[in-house]
Amino acid sequence: MYCCTKYNSPIGPLLLVSEDDKLIGLWMYNQKYFCPLKEQPVEDNDNPVLKKAVNWLDRYFGGEKPDITELPLSPMGSDFRKEVWDILCGIPYGEVMTYGQIADIIAKNHGKEKMSAQAVGGAVGHNPISVIIPCHRVVGTNGSLTGYAGGLNKKIALLKHEGVDTDKFIVPTKGTAL
Repeated sequence: MYCCTKYNSPIGPLLLVSEDDKLIGLWMYNQKYFCPLKEQPVEDNDNPVLKKAVNWLDRYFGGEKPDITELPLSPMGSDFRKEVWDILCGIPYGEVMTYGQIADIIAKNHGKEKMSAQAVGGAVGHNPISVIIPCHRVVGTNGSLTGYAGGLNKKIALLKHEGVDTDKFIVPTKGTAL
């Protein structure tokens, strides 16, 4: 059974979802790929996992840098997507990484010469635990902020919240997930 709670954040309302004792989702309302679950979650504001995630978010939006390992995360996705999301978890607060850099890491991990940055982009875009798994910290190789499933304005707000100088990036005017 899926349990959920709503969280009112500075970037808008969020939906947090758990299954058993793991956090499996954190979506921004109206984002691309919103809550693609097979069944409707049941609201449970007393769920221990969700309460822990709410506390983490309170601290994050309060200016702290809570450790991602404090939360029992279990994002649903293919092995490739999970590998990408694991790399995202290692991007420090206030820093960014490019899709190409992530592709290079995965290629190296698999003994390959190259990996598609577009495939990495697909995995980043389908991150089911936004904000906590920091997909907002991924930018284009050319300095473009690229798209964001929750909307580019939210990506910029999260980066600024973490102290990233977003003026040095290009803000795209067209493309996916703007």
